[in-house]
Amino acid sequence: MARPLILSLDGTEFPVSIKKIDRDDLYGSIEIEAFDEKGNPAQLLVLAADGKTLLDKGGTALATLDEKGNSVERNTLKPVSLEGGELPTVESSFSHPNVLKKADVDDYVAQLVKSVYMIDPYVEADEPADIDFLLDHLSGGLIYRFPFSYRGGTEYDNAFVLGNGKDAFMIIGKQANFQFTKLNQAAVLDSVEDQEISGEDIDFDLF
Repeated sequence: MARPLILSLDGTEFPVSIKKIDRDDLYGSIEIEAFDEKGNPAQLLVLAADGKTLLDKGGTALATLDEKGNSVERNTLKPVSLEGGELPTVESSFSHPNVLKKADVDDYVAQLVKSVYMIDPYVEADEPADIDFLLDHLSGGLIYRFPFSYRGGTEYDNAFVLGNGKDAFMIIGKQANFQFTKLNQAAVLDSVEDQEISGEDIDFDLF
């Protein structure tokens, strides 16, 4: 059973389920099939480093090794900084209630979007939660936000909750660092008076 995501709005907690929306869901997809000269479907194989062995799908895997070449379990690894100090970690957002706070439109549009989820009632509970309370708030154009991490890690992403009164969505992203420059702030080259430039000083390979 999938874990519910607990949202809290104005002191009311309700479990929801989230479904990721892929580009294929919006625009469809195209699948290309290849066949050999006999009409048999072709398969994609991986050529091993020896240049002779062909590996079928599922024949390769990733492994984490220590400096001696021994296999290391991923759950034993700890994130560290460039200086070697252990970094603090955050827990998954599925492990605790997430308080929704009002967000500004400027904060939302300044996000670098990583993924989009649709928010649905958590129907696997004994009593499915009603998200009409959330939809009523979103129908007025309000946007909410909370820190989100799917599996936990070293930092949270920004999660923005918005909707149209009928459907609710959760937008996951990171704050973009935009640098705005006005037209009258254009850089001006420092002029050098009484300095002659000869043709030998110009590198025409740069043009």
